[in-house]
Amino acid sequence: MSDQADTTSSETMLPVTDAEIFAGHEGGKLAVAATRPISDPRDLSIAYTPGVAKVSRAIAEDAAKAKRYTWADRLVVVVSDGTAVLGLGDIGASASLPVMEGKSVLFKTFGGLDSIPLVLDTTDVDEIVETLVRLRPSFGAVNLEDVSAPRCFELEDKLKEALDCPVMHDDQHGTAIVTLAALRGANLVLDRAISSERVVISGAGAAGVACARILQAAGVADVTVLDSRGIIHSGREGLNPIKAQLAETTNKAGLRGGIAEALRGADVFLGLSCATIDPELLATMAADPIVFALSNPDPEVHPDDAARYAAIVATGRSDFPNQINNVLAFPGVFRGALDAGARAITENMKLAAADAIVAVAADDLGPDRIVPSPLDPRVAPEVAAAVAKAAESDGVTA
Repeated sequence: MSDQADTTSSETMLPVTDAEIFAGHEGGKLAVAATRPISDPRDLSIAYTPGVAKVSRAIAEDAAKAKRYTWADRLVVVVSDGTAVLGLGDIGASASLPVMEGKSVLFKTFGGLDSIPLVLDTTDVDEIVETLVRLRPSFGAVNLEDVSAPRCFELEDKLKEALDCPVMHDDQHGTAIVTLAALRGANLVLDRAISSERVVISGAGAAGVACARILQAAGVADVTVLDSRGIIHSGREGLNPIKAQLAETTNKAGLRGGIAEALRGADVFLGLSCATIDPELLATMAADPIVFALSNPDPEVHPDDAARYAAIVATGRSDFPNQINNVLAFPGVFRGALDAGARAITENMKLAAADAIVAVAADDLGPDRIVPSPLDPRVAPEVAAAVAKAAESDGVTA
């Protein structure tokens, strides 16, 4: 789940020391680089005064020219208030900045997109929206990151309404895209159809809600969602509006109770919470179940234990097979949206991204490879192309 990387790998690298980690962040992980050299007075007169005035006048007369003559149209801002950072929780804006810098590095490395982090010292949704509306001339897309639920849902909705550019909360939709891709890959390996499966999702936060929605859109037969109080079902008291909506569209069997009741006869377990489960409960699932234990750094059930019962196991970790990592999705999604001049990121664009991820791995699928490696250089270009095509089909391009 998410793009948090573990510091060990059983096969690919030696343990990373604390000293190496801090040295790798000293001074930050980002820098601004010039795209044109300035080596003589002529270069200076073109890049700055007096030449730059001609470009500024042209943009003043026709604002659309900013897309060609500035970087704003291709710039992604990574925005966080620091309230739900990785597994660390509400640690504040300043402490979240290393994560947002890392996200910007991934945008550049995998998507070829310039990106800057913006951490905001406020948790007020309307203040965040107002800030980004005022900054809109400076960027081309918004990647929301590590904003706590349920505020993240309200914030994303308000930003999509207020801004005329792509907005995506990656903890929701990046996780959902890669999870759907992994489930499609697993079902191809097992020669099954997701339309016949019942999926149990443990966790009703940002990722859990988004995964439930995208799996339903992809045709999953039945989704059952649990929070810390058990199965979310119609008629349960104390549900917030997001969970109340889930209660109306999930749990077709009308189940009540907790994880034991939910898992009985289920085809897929999707862990997106900090809760641990008894591995023996997996024995009550349907034949050859699929287990995605995505909590980081500690999965809901250890992969070795899950493998005793499951046909396919995936985690969010880099030291086990089948890592479900958001970096498979977000660089290509934003690249495709910006390539197409999209004003928004639609559900069809997300579904197209998931299909593209699976397609990259199609020739080499197996129980231990249901998605490509996060480092596979083919992924982002294929995702970008699929997303751009879907944007054009949905009519959200400029």
